[in-house]
Amino acid sequence: MSRTLRPDAVLIQAVIAGALSFAHLHDLAAAAGQDGWKAWAYPISVDLLLVAAWRRMRTDAENRDAWLWFAIALIASLGANIATAGLLDLTNVPPWLRILVAGWPALAFLGGTLLAHAPTHEPEPEHTEQPEVEPAPDVIVERATEPAPELPPAVPAPEDVAPQPAPTPPAAPVPPALLDHAQKIADAHQAQTGAPIDTATLRTRLGVPPALADAIAVQLT
Repeated sequence: MSRTLRPDAVLIQAVIAGALSFAHLHDLAAAAGQDGWKAWAYPISVDLLLVAAWRRMRTDAENRDAWLWFAIALIASLGANIATAGLLDLTNVPPWLRILVAGWPALAFLGGTLLAHAPTHEPEPEHTEQPEVEPAPDVIVERATEPAPELPPAVPAPEDVAPQPAPTPPAAPVPPALLDHAQKIADAHQAQTGAPIDTATLRTRLGVPPALADAIAVQLT
């Protein structure tokens, strides 16, 4: 889709003002002894310094150097417009003006270098205040307590009962003849050793079972 070109009054005015200022600077430089291509280089130098200072002012409005060089370039442009308006005899330019015109390239180069290498102040990031978030209230969760399971009653421990001696089995009946023989053996043993005979020795001498030997030993005592 094609766009229709519409004339802009501000743009047209800027072109006219730039062309007139360009011509006036050329005429002043030529009158100050800068002939040929040098006379055309002066208006270009002034306009470039003006544009460079303007761009620096837009990016860094607090840069005083940009405002200073913008004012110098504007004074040079306005001075050329006023000087060529009939207030100055271009056929007899004063020496101080010739000196200004001759020293302008060095001054413009210095201003352009300072503007190009001036540090740019970056805007500090805005600290946005974070909305205060109220802490959530403490929620206490109560758990339903379940009744503990009923345990069976503990079985009482049996009381410590002193062990009772085992009942002594009844003594086996001892034949009288065997008892007499055992008495003789016991007497002989005591006569020889001077101590009563023990049950083990008596059982060995008689050759009887342990129960019968115990019964004989009981009766002998």
